[in-house]
Amino acid sequence: MPRRCRSAPREAPRTMSATRRPVWFPRLTLRGGVFLGVGGLFLVQYLFTGRRDILFVACLLLLVPVTAAAYVAIRPVAVTVSRAFRPAVVEAGREAVVALTVRNLSARPLYGLRWRDTGGPGLPTPGALVLPGLDRFEGGRDNGADAVRLEYTLVPRHRGIYSSGPLRLERYDPFGLASSGWAVGEPHDLVVTPTATPLPGVGLTGGGGDGEARERLRHLNHNSDELFAREYRPGDPLRRVNWPATARHGEIMVRQEEHRSNPVARIVLDTALRGRPAPPPGQGPDRRFRHDQAFEVAVELVASVGVHLLDAGFRLDLVELGPSQFAPRTAPGRGGLRGDAAVDFRAIGGVRALLEGLAGVVPPEPVPTGAATPGPAPHGGHPPQIPLPTFAMLVDIDKQDAAELGALAAARPAVAFVLDTMQPATVDSLRDAGWRCVPVRSTRDIPAAWLDAAGPQGAGAAPGAIAVPGVAGVQGQDRP
Repeated sequence: MPRRCRSAPREAPRTMSATRRPVWFPRLTLRGGVFLGVGGLFLVQYLFTGRRDILFVACLLLLVPVTAAAYVAIRPVAVTVSRAFRPAVVEAGREAVVALTVRNLSARPLYGLRWRDTGGPGLPTPGALVLPGLDRFEGGRDNGADAVRLEYTLVPRHRGIYSSGPLRLERYDPFGLASSGWAVGEPHDLVVTPTATPLPGVGLTGGGGDGEARERLRHLNHNSDELFAREYRPGDPLRRVNWPATARHGEIMVRQEEHRSNPVARIVLDTALRGRPAPPPGQGPDRRFRHDQAFEVAVELVASVGVHLLDAGFRLDLVELGPSQFAPRTAPGRGGLRGDAAVDFRAIGGVRALLEGLAGVVPPEPVPTGAATPGPAPHGGHPPQIPLPTFAMLVDIDKQDAAELGALAAARPAVAFVLDTMQPATVDSLRDAGWRCVPVRSTRDIPAAWLDAAGPQGAGAAPGAIAVPGVAGVQGQDRP
């Protein structure tokens, strides 16, 4: 079995096949630089004094670091590296283990190397550590003395897709005067998903009676009720007698409707931030940081509400107000409710797909004052016609986005979670259109905001349950 070497530092990778390429020329260490500097001083002294013993010492001090640099440069390493994450996809703030298997491909043993992993911004890397000696290449599987397994842990603090790798190997000469390094393998991505905050309550519950739910389903899907015949029971109305089935079976049979419901909810995420003003001189970084922070809260809101609804058995339609980042199009457009189509997530496999998609969503760059913005998509635009339970996570929308959202206010519920970066006038216009606006400042406010979204209409229901006319008997569970 390959030997194991564990370390405490943090970082990440995935499976990669190794290649070999130098990343820098041999360089002198501090000790080698001292040798070179002192040798130069002795050489200058020789030029003034002409003493040959000083020349000998100068040449020796100059030659030793040069020889050390040549030693570490003319013997490049030949190794292969494989990487694995446990788990393969990690939630922000959770721990992941990185396992690297380094195998020697050379006919000579490898000793005296140090290893150091690399990663993109946001992924701290371990410091240089000693690589255990590797025997010469043996062939066969990578579980012999020519391979070693290295493991360390990392805790990514923020969601995103981080570049991890390549592995860097360094060689030093026996006297520690010079070193050289190689980058082995290709960078791979580590997917860090946003945190899905557990929400209180049981999700969405039916606000209308069974008759209302059945009637709505008939309008949306004429085949939503499956009819079958059963034996007559005392109290069954005679108008439900199924006469053809009665004639076939020789006894009274009545029609029984088996209600089928596939509830759907809509989530709207502000990925455009069109209401954000151009950053003024001297205040741009602060303003941009504030909107970026609010965008992260909105993404975690989507993750929390989305997972809650998927666990409750809903199918989700996710709409981005900007051009779709979940399903990018070839021709860029405005996106939004009349642009790119919604992305659909279902209960089976939908949670992971939603969280992995949210890991790569990024806020747009600020648009300079006077710059043209793309208009609505000329084709493919389809304003939603069916009123669905709708939850909007808004960072900073403009008047056009507010007008398009106003058309969805007929849905029940129509809840807008508004971040503190939203303009008060825009929030007032949404309220006037019929939206229930719930303020959110940070991720700590998410559970309370969900309870607030229920409002007075949640009276008589379980805490955190939001009444939805036309969707009866659908309840979910809190995500553990």
